[in-house]
Amino acid sequence: MGKEDKEINSNFNVKNTEEIINHIMFRTEVKAEDRGIVRDIVSSSGFFSEEEVQIAVELVSERLKEKDKSGYNFLFAELHGKTVGYTCYGRIPGTVCSYDLYWIAVREGYRGKGAGRILLEKTEELISSMGGCRIYIETSSRRLYDLTRMFYKRCGYLEEAILKDYYSPGDDKVIYVKVLRK
Repeated sequence: MGKEDKEINSNFNVKNTEEIINHIMFRTEVKAEDRGIVRDIVSSSGFFSEEEVQIAVELVSERLKEKDKSGYNFLFAELHGKTVGYTCYGRIPGTVCSYDLYWIAVREGYRGKGAGRILLEKTEELISSMGGCRIYIETSSRRLYDLTRMFYKRCGYLEEAILKDYYSPGDDKVIYVKVLRK
């Protein structure tokens, strides 16, 4: 790829990022069709097993059935009428103001263009408005998740703990935390 090609591709990515930043819309209402949307988004990454995809879909079903009592809150990011990403989060039972970010996923083709960062920032605002003071995120230590862990660090999350061999031998759980307020 020559210098000219790199400039064209760079400008294309900036345009996509600006489009996302300027046109992304959010909704917190969970709809029945979100089961399929969440399945598609989570599956598009290629990171998750079918069991993990099913867990993500089950959280949508739980929210639809139990509403606020479920403890699961959602934020969906939409661009030109298409859902491009979502988060699922909730207060950790037994805590005063700590929250878990259970899921953050961005549809393939929209990753690396700012959608995840905007979605995470908006989720942090919502958690803060609900009285949240700390957000915990957990992920895998596998190489596949290197970019995910870098993303969390760039967004101000600190590595808090590592649980060895949590998911499977050689696959640790890495826990990150961000303090919103003390």
